[in-house]
Amino acid sequence: MTMRVLYLVHDLEDAAVRRRTLMLEAGGAQVYLAGFRRSQKPADDSGKVIDLGETRNGAFAHRAAKTITSAPSLIRALKGERPDIIIARNLEMLFLARQAARRFTSAPVIVYESLDIHRLLLRRDFIGALLRGAERSLMSRASLVVTSSPAFVENYFAPMQNLTLPVFLLENKVLDLSSRSVGVTAAKNIDGVITIGWFGALRCCKSLDLLSKFTRLMDGRVKVVMRGKPAYNEFEDFDAQVAAEPDITFEGPYSAEDLSALYAQVDLTWAIDFFEEGQNSKWLLPNRLYEGSRYGSVPIAMNGTETGNFVSRHGIGLTLDEATPQALIALFETLTPDRLSTLRATLKACPPSLFTATRDDCVGFVDHLKTLQVAHA
Repeated sequence: MTMRVLYLVHDLEDAAVRRRTLMLEAGGAQVYLAGFRRSQKPADDSGKVIDLGETRNGAFAHRAAKTITSAPSLIRALKGERPDIIIARNLEMLFLARQAARRFTSAPVIVYESLDIHRLLLRRDFIGALLRGAERSLMSRASLVVTSSPAFVENYFAPMQNLTLPVFLLENKVLDLSSRSVGVTAAKNIDGVITIGWFGALRCCKSLDLLSKFTRLMDGRVKVVMRGKPAYNEFEDFDAQVAAEPDITFEGPYSAEDLSALYAQVDLTWAIDFFEEGQNSKWLLPNRLYEGSRYGSVPIAMNGTETGNFVSRHGIGLTLDEATPQALIALFETLTPDRLSTLRATLKACPPSLFTATRDDCVGFVDHLKTLQVAHA
């Protein structure tokens, strides 16, 4: 019998949600997707998605309030269909998962998917302690934690939450469900101008300030191309700042199908993020690290971060010691055409599994969820 998974998410429009849904389905699960959206337009008018309404970026209290009142709507939308597994994509969704699970005579297995550690959880005051206590209580009824970086466990879940649940590491690799074996593809030809691609969730105002100062000092020798979804609430005036920069462009959103073409236009991937600096950004392994590397774009990472550790361990890119224009200039002075070619060759020699998740990985994940279902029965 096909395992039924209810996937609860805080942003139905997040590209990573689509990737996880495809992964579950490719592994053989039947997926019910439910959650909130960040736009006024309903997420899906075909009836295949349970739309719980609109929430806003950066508004934790608003999202929490919406979540508290959403369980009855979710249960009605399920029309009596009991899921075997409920995967909750963040803390608010874990609360909703608990509320939903109580409505069934036989409670489904709950899995907590934590791919970011929210800054409120890391506060050293009453609010932080309250939220961490709530998370511990909610996790007490879960059977598994799924996370994308071992540093989240090492720096948060183990020392701050005394986690005793098993952990399944599911990195943010590029999902490729084709049967063909795909290695690293070639990036653009060296033409005298180094192009940095900064793609994905654009939320780091410090990165934009740093790249603005750096490209101006490089006087046309380095360009930055940005693609993705800007978190406008994190910037003073994103559009105006980008428009004022002669060597930085923003070219709008993209889809997973665009990745190969996007990275073919750039030499380097900006895999640096100072958003929630010293905490979440230090521990994560971002999508762009895997995407850029798979498509032949050499990553730039900060030393002392999990991304920097990944790059150094595999010898696949450049690492920066200080977040200053001068440090970037010194790094780029070492980036001769020969060195760039060598770095690309190193990427190309990496096993595809380092950056790519295949159908076998999907099956392995779903099979692991099935073991939880059996143990819970």
